[in-house]
Amino acid sequence: MDLISVLGLSIGLIAILGGQALEGGHVGSLLQLTAFLIVIGGTLGAVMLQSTMRVFLEGVGMLKWVFVPPKHAPEAVLQMLLQWSQTARRGGLLALEPFIDEQQELFYRRGLQMLVDGAEPDVLRDTLELELSAFEHHHQEAAKTWMAAGGYAPTIGILGAVMGLIHVMENLSDPSKLGSGIAVAFVATIYGVGGANLIFIPIANKLKHHVSRKVAERELFIEGLICIANGENPRIIEAKMQGYLV
Repeated sequence: MDLISVLGLSIGLIAILGGQALEGGHVGSLLQLTAFLIVIGGTLGAVMLQSTMRVFLEGVGMLKWVFVPPKHAPEAVLQMLLQWSQTARRGGLLALEPFIDEQQELFYRRGLQMLVDGAEPDVLRDTLELELSAFEHHHQEAAKTWMAAGGYAPTIGILGAVMGLIHVMENLSDPSKLGSGIAVAFVATIYGVGGANLIFIPIANKLKHHVSRKVAERELFIEGLICIANGENPRIIEAKMQGYLV
C-alpha cells in the first residue's frame, strides 16, 4: 500500500470538507447527484472518445498502481545480473539456460533467452530497446487518459454551471426552483475543478512516475545483459550499474 497516496487524498478531502464545515456550511450541500452525473459522465465520455479501447482499459487497470505500486526492485535485478555474470564466466552462456524458466516477466525471459542463444550484443540491445520503447509508449499513453480527464473535467464543470444557470433563468417566475439550479451550477464547478486538481491530474502524474521507474529498471537489465554478453567482470558490471540505483 502506497501510504503517501492515501494520506494525500485524505488530507485533500478533509481540508476541503473541513473548510466547508468551518464556514458554517453543510457537507451535504456538496453532494449533488445532477452535478456529479454531468461532470463525471461528461468527462468519462470525452476520455473514451479520444482513446482506443485498449488504451482506455489499460489506463483504468493502472489505477491500482496509485495505491498498490508495481514491483520495483532494481537492486534485486542487479544481484540477479551479477549471479548470471559469475555463472557465465565459469560455465559459458549456455550455463544460464536453467535461469530462463525462473523469470516471471516476459521481458527478462526473452532477453536471457537471446543471450543464451548467442545473439550479438548489438542485436540484443536493439531488440530489447525496441520492446522497451513500445512498453514505455503504451503505458505512458494509458497514464495520459487520467491527464486527459484532468483537462476535460473543469470544462465539463463549467458546462454544468451554465446548464444550472439556464435552469435558473427558465424558472425566474418560480422562486422555489431557483435554489436547485444555482446548486447544480456551483457544485458542478467544484466537481470539475476539484476532481481535476485533486484526483485526475495527481493520478496521472503518479502513474507516469511508476512507468518511468519500470523503464529505468529495464534499462538497467539491458545494460547488464550487454555487459554479460561482452564477458565483462562482475565487479565492473556492478560498478557500471550503480548509477541506476540512485
